[in-house]
Amino acid sequence: MNEFLAQIFAVIHQIPHGQVSTYGDIAKLAGYPGYARQVGAALKNLPQGTKLPWHRVINSQGKISLQGSDLARQMEKLRDEGVKVETGGKISLRHYRWSPD
Repeated sequence: MNEFLAQIFAVIHQIPHGQVSTYGDIAKLAGYPGYARQVGAALKNLPQGTKLPWHRVINSQGKISLQGSDLARQMEKLRDEGVKVETGGKISLRHYRWSPD
C-alpha cells in the first residue's frame, strides 16, 4: 500500500461511530489538502467486506455521493449508527461532522 492510501485509511479509521467526515476533510487531515477526489477514488476501489468505515465519508455538501443500491447501502449503514439521513442522502454536517480536535 502506498503512503497516500495508508494515511487516508488511518484517518478514516478514526471517524467515530455516528459521525461523518468529508472527502476533503480526510485529505487535509491525512496531509494531502486538495486531494478530495483521490480519496473518493481510493474508497471506490475498496475490497468487499473491508473493515474500513467508508460509509462515514460524504461530500462537502453533506450528501452521499453514491447512487442506486450503493446509496441505499451507505444510507442504511449510517442510519444504523444513529445518523439522520434524509431521502436522497443529505446529512447535516453541522450536527454529525467529526472534528478530531
